[in-house]
Amino acid sequence: MAIFNFPGQTAFYSGKVRDVYTIGTDTLVMIASDRISAFDVILPRPIPYKGQVLNQIAAYMLNATTDICPNWLLSTPAPNAAIGKRCNPFKIEMVVRGNLTGHSWRIYAAGGRTICGVTMPDGMKENDFFPTPIITPTTKASKGHDEDISKEKIIAQGLVSADEWEVLEKYTLALFERGKDIALKRGLILADTKYEFGKIGETIFLMDEIHTPDSSRYFYADGFEERQLAGERQKQLSKEFVREWLIANDFMGKEGQTIPEMTDEWLNTISKRYIELYEKVIGVPFLPNDFSDDMIYEMIAKSLP
Repeated sequence: MAIFNFPGQTAFYSGKVRDVYTIGTDTLVMIASDRISAFDVILPRPIPYKGQVLNQIAAYMLNATTDICPNWLLSTPAPNAAIGKRCNPFKIEMVVRGNLTGHSWRIYAAGGRTICGVTMPDGMKENDFFPTPIITPTTKASKGHDEDISKEKIIAQGLVSADEWEVLEKYTLALFERGKDIALKRGLILADTKYEFGKIGETIFLMDEIHTPDSSRYFYADGFEERQLAGERQKQLSKEFVREWLIANDFMGKEGQTIPEMTDEWLNTISKRYIELYEKVIGVPFLPNDFSDDMIYEMIAKSLP
């Protein structure tokens, strides 16, 4: 994907997945690339249409939650691009978990019963529902791995104040409930997700993407209880299957490990899974767009404030 230079541009940052352009002092252009990352490492080959899927799901979900909290989004001028308000970000991610799965299960299976200062009950099986959703924050690392952190350490280190934490906690749980409701209407269970927040003045805004396959894990609701009782793997829509493939091929982002080969067939498989989640969550067919970089630039430039 090309790197652009927009009118009034004052800064540029390329993240693991998104390219972020600052326009003036208070506007951001965020372009979702087709890059894919796992274990905080960008994998070597892009996934067709992934950026469009992420951008369009995020816009749908942000627009569906404006009654819960203000968010950064102003417009989506191109399939893979969003324009929004520039916020001063908190240096944490608010991870919320409704089910014992992924990272929390790996800790649990190894005998741990505490994650981010939160106690997990004994006697749970992989993918079981927690009695109530739990918030397990991480630090937001500019480089390297994000790290688990407790609410107490977040406040003690001044990453957010106690009053700000109360607002973040309230927003996080309400957003998760809304996400679960939307998912359930589509036959899915939102198992876990993460939110990022920032401030403009004294107002806290929801930022970035929400409820996408990069930031969330979905299970199919149909047959969920039966699979749990039988001890079977749950059918899910997320990028966890990419992580599992990497783990099976001895890669977890650690020093000295080599990323396994990503064949064309594997890329198409990943792309289809992303598109499947889009269609399942949004409830409409995915319409792939193959706009050129020049066309993307023009659509964004015309929409800048």
